[in-house]
Amino acid sequence: MGKAYLLMLFVKNPEEGRVKTRLAHTLGDKKALEVYLKLIQITENVARRVEAARQIWYSEKVENNDLFSEEHYEKYTQYGADLGIRMRNAFDEGFKRGYTKVVIIGSDCPDISTEIIELAFDELDGVDVVVGPSEDGGYYLLGMNKFIPELFEGVTWSTPDVLIQTKEKVTNQGNNFKELRVLNDIDTEKDLISSTLNK
Repeated sequence: MGKAYLLMLFVKNPEEGRVKTRLAHTLGDKKALEVYLKLIQITENVARRVEAARQIWYSEKVENNDLFSEEHYEKYTQYGADLGIRMRNAFDEGFKRGYTKVVIIGSDCPDISTEIIELAFDELDGVDVVVGPSEDGGYYLLGMNKFIPELFEGVTWSTPDVLIQTKEKVTNQGNNFKELRVLNDIDTEKDLISSTLNK
């Protein structure tokens, strides 16, 4: 594992009232931001130890003086009309730069670990796509060893059908995949109460 591998982090700029909106419905904007900042810290601690090139993609603008140091991360701004297009564009750029394996993670999974991410890279020796399912029907990780743009087209994002639709698109394109262990994203107060973040 090394610099031919790319780990991309998709994060939202941490602004009160603009992160974890479903959580904010019951806990308020301030508490939701506090939770999100904890999740970002966990994500950074995990990502920094992965033996791969690292990029962080911000939702609105690049943050220059945050916990993602320029020493460890290249910084970019997401672009595209929806989440799928933004991820597709990021993967496209990664492969165009010559990376042979590209993995993306979000920033709202407290149980993500360096070992899980490195396992994802390892699994891409034998399959085209690796996916980390989340309990809500989405995924917390997606990786591939070649660019498959169809995985991001026609998916109903932020619904319980994301994982199913993604796996169907993988096989419909004649590719194979491996699933990692199921983890829980933090989107609602119920998620937070049952999560390791609340322990």
